Amino acid sequence: MSGTVVDGGLAAAGRVDHAAVARSSRAWGWWFVAEHRIRAMRSYVASAVIIGLGSPFLFLIGLGVGLGLLVDANQGSQGVDGVPYLVFLAPALAMAGAMQTSSQENTYGVFGGFKWFPMFFAMNGTPIGPAHIVLGFQVAVLVRVLVSLVAFVLVMMLFGIGDPLGALLLLPIGLLMATAVGFAVMSWVSTQTEDRGQLSFIERFVVVPLTLFSGTYFPLETLPAFLQWIGWISPLWHAAELGRAALYGAPLPAVMLLVHVGYLVLLAAVTCALSIRTFRKRLDK
Repeated sequence: MSGTVVDGGLAAAGRVDHAAVARSSRAWGWWFVAEHRIRAMRSYVASAVIIGLGSPFLFLIGLGVGLGLLVDANQGSQGVDGVPYLVFLAPALAMAGAMQTSSQENTYGVFGGFKWFPMFFAMNGTPIGPAHIVLGFQVAVLVRVLVSLVAFVLVMMLFGIGDPLGALLLLPIGLLMATAVGFAVMSWVSTQTEDRGQLSFIERFVVVPLTLFSGTYFPLETLPAFLQWIGWISPLWHAAELGRAALYGAPLPAVMLLVHVGYLVLLAAVTCALSIRTFRKRLDK
């Protein structure tokens, strides 16, 4: 695997220095896993690029421009949150796209690594351990998420939506949210040993409801009080609020900034630990 350090490649006797290989794997195992996954993604890179470039256009034109005309006409000069609906909607759509991509990769990619193409077991038979696999896999997912986020930001700049520098801040915000979502999905999927259709539940009963009830298309406070709790526990709502503050300066008290960032970091850390624990149990049997 590229990047492996072998203290000169071959020992004097013409044999590989296995101790050096093991040391390198223990230090850089996460990157070897990420590299393997990124190379595997090449099989669907064309569709990923088309979706990554096409989705922002379709969503922003269909929802932002089409629906936005009706919303802005109804709201007058106030728009939504004091800005045109397209500006209000754009950062939340970018975050929703990142959430969906991270969720999909961590659903079928993780399950496949155990069941359909048991590469995780093969990796675990080397000096690469469960923690390397969990972290490396997530790094590879973030690479794909970054591509989709960059495409979304470029389209936003093309439409002249918000502040260009603020739009760039959507990249780290989206990656943080994708990390939290990715580890959360991974921590559950890694416990599943058979596919009886339950994997599709994540998209239907988690991703879609969170997209609808996280203040994506309208401010969260417009929902009935008994539904607002969905947004409070949703990584998407926290990321969307950060994105709106970055893109057009939506009011965000310092305490809420800490709450949004802290929630995403805490969720990522806890579910990362859970993922490593589950991977270790399954791979070390």
